[in-house]
Amino acid sequence: MDLNIEGRKALLLGASRGMGRACAIALAREGVSVTLVARGAQALEETASDIRANGGVVSCVQADVTTAEGREKALAACPEPDILLCNAGGKSPGDFRDWTREDWISAIDLMMLPPIEMMKATVDGMMDRGFGRIVNIVSRSVKIAQPELGLSNGARSGLVGFVAGLARQTVAHNVTINNLLPGIFATDAQREHIAGMLSPDGPDFDTIWRQRAEQNPAGRYGQPDEIAAYFTFLCGDRSGFITGQNLLIDGGGYPGTY
Repeated sequence: MDLNIEGRKALLLGASRGMGRACAIALAREGVSVTLVARGAQALEETASDIRANGGVVSCVQADVTTAEGREKALAACPEPDILLCNAGGKSPGDFRDWTREDWISAIDLMMLPPIEMMKATVDGMMDRGFGRIVNIVSRSVKIAQPELGLSNGARSGLVGFVAGLARQTVAHNVTINNLLPGIFATDAQREHIAGMLSPDGPDFDTIWRQRAEQNPAGRYGQPDEIAAYFTFLCGDRSGFITGQNLLIDGGGYPGTY
């Protein structure tokens, strides 16, 4: 399928590893000029090198978009993106009884407010130009809350609630905003999540890793290139009638009908 996005410009946050990296590579294959933003210089350059080796057009920005300075740096590198990916890691597992106000504020500052600020900075320009695709990689935890991930459950749900309103205001201008809700994926973030769940009297890492795959209807973890394919379709010109949606990609892990 020709997505008709060759020559478009994409600003991709959290794009140096895992699902963000896969999304960047997939877009570059479609002829999109990609600007990668992440905090780690080495991972950024490794991803950029892989894209260039396959003929892609790519630039890198080492920045922390939880700060105003980092967001300004990202936007200076790609001031008029046609595509925006907002992707951020979550908070470590824990017990809500141990979390302070500062913990909650830091979660909102990581997972909710930066995407909103980036949308605020880019969506009007997209509407003026008559094309825009914004995708947030969130988590299926907004539909299936995981008790140990309360900080992420709350902050990500706030982002999803905001998008529900904004997406209906932009679609008439061919600007769509959607959220991808991944389940278990074979990424460093998943490994860090499991590592945070370990306890001296509980199962070891390998046991938990294997059990999580076995408990999924697909019997396995998702691969980053699978979510990248979904993401890339949402960025194409044929997806203009899809907006404000929370789209599960979890191997059937969500047990509900609706």
